[in-house]
Amino acid sequence: MTSTRILAASPVAISEAAEVLSSGRLVAFPTETVYGLGGDARDGRAVAAIYEAKGRPSFNPLIAHVASLAEAWEQGVFDARAEKLGAAFWPGPLTLVVPFAERTGTVHELARAGLPTVALRVPAHPVAQQLLAAFGAPVAAPSANRSGRVSPTSADHVKADLDGRVTLILDGGRTSVGVESTVIACLPDEPVRLLRPGGIARRDIEAVLGEIIANPTDRVQAPGMLAQHYAPDASVRLNATDVEACEAWLGFGPGGPKGEPLAALNLSPSGDLAEAASNLFAYLRALDARKPDGIAVASIPDEGLGEAINDRLRRAAAR
Repeated sequence: MTSTRILAASPVAISEAAEVLSSGRLVAFPTETVYGLGGDARDGRAVAAIYEAKGRPSFNPLIAHVASLAEAWEQGVFDARAEKLGAAFWPGPLTLVVPFAERTGTVHELARAGLPTVALRVPAHPVAQQLLAAFGAPVAAPSANRSGRVSPTSADHVKADLDGRVTLILDGGRTSVGVESTVIACLPDEPVRLLRPGGIARRDIEAVLGEIIANPTDRVQAPGMLAQHYAPDASVRLNATDVEACEAWLGFGPGGPKGEPLAALNLSPSGDLAEAASNLFAYLRALDARKPDGIAVASIPDEGLGEAINDRLRRAAAR
């Protein structure tokens, strides 16, 4: 197995990454949320390589990243609600699930998991923007980790999970948001639905729409909807106030647990949810690397970005 190269995200490296994508191979690159595992969204073999590298169920659709709202219009059918959200939050950590544009869309059906919809995002990270511009086509890119594992917020995280499974990693430093994008469905004859909480809070989306967002159905319509996801090797115990023998502690806010943890990290000692979101996956990985019997997690407010943080933690705790 050939070791994966990590290159600092210079113009030369980005140009090389675009050539790698054009050849049907895979590139990991930073977005403002987490690192993505990118392949040519038009190429069924490249999409299949993403699924293979991640060990990902084929019915779980992938997000197609594009450089602009205008390019998104070529791939999906946007109603007034979707257009309003795209104009307000793109580029940024929002994914819109809309009907696939049959006449102009190029995202392969495998990336759409055979669904009549497509998941689209315009990322804000400058490296992602430069790569999309250099490549000139949609890039299918789930998080750059093995399926079900903790999402990567640095190039080293990607290397640890996918070494030899991806040709090139563009190193753009630590990601800023730290949790995946919020996924919203805007489909005909249905209310706007929150399919996955993420980097944009529900209340901010509702403020732009002027309406309440509905919760998801039981159908898998977007990434991150499987019950067990983002899971470290150690078991995860939520809303803890103490630690048991050989447990690690993931705290939030001032204070600590009852008992002596094997290892301890605090997502945000000051109780800042944005800081907590940014640290979440990196801290889960760091604690898991200590090989604890479990990770006890402090209670986190279920509001704003806390909704996204708790969603990831509940999925990490599912067994």
